[in-house]
Amino acid sequence: MQLVVARIGRAHGLRGEVTVEVRTDEPELRLGPGAVLTTEPASTGPLTIETGRVHSGRLLLRFAGVTDRTGADALRNTLLIAEIDPEELPDGDDEYYDHQLMDLDVVTEDGQEIGRITEISHLPSQDLFIVERPDGSEVMIPFVEEIVVEIDLAEQKAVIAPPPGLVDDRAETASARDDD
Repeated sequence: MQLVVARIGRAHGLRGEVTVEVRTDEPELRLGPGAVLTTEPASTGPLTIETGRVHSGRLLLRFAGVTDRTGADALRNTLLIAEIDPEELPDGDDEYYDHQLMDLDVVTEDGQEIGRITEISHLPSQDLFIVERPDGSEVMIPFVEEIVVEIDLAEQKAVIAPPPGLVDDRAETASARDDD
């Protein structure tokens, strides 16, 4: 399985280094020296990482064969793609790769079907599951342990304990109208 792990930014200095926007939780594993990455567009790759270092809070990489600023500038906005074993799991017990969570069925603890995860949004405060309901509407579920109580990859489901109003807001709105 192929996953985008970074996007190349501006050239840094005169010797072929580039800044990268990291798009992986494991940059030391995916973006280390010797890593061979395919690219989008494909015509710029594959690229082999020669060196990497952090400078002023940004990751800088140098690729084999890119020795000057002109070569580094030519790589700008290129996506770096790593080949990942789909069965590979992150090190932490309660950590998951996005591709493992996509398309999981979302159900409440009492078995009520909520929908299917179609997207994962990574926000500064927390991650959100974007869940498509059976009727085609969407609901956003914060990926926090108080709400997402279980991820069962074998059963392909996420079990949630939603607070009032998170997934049943339409029913509450209808009952509020009925009470008026």
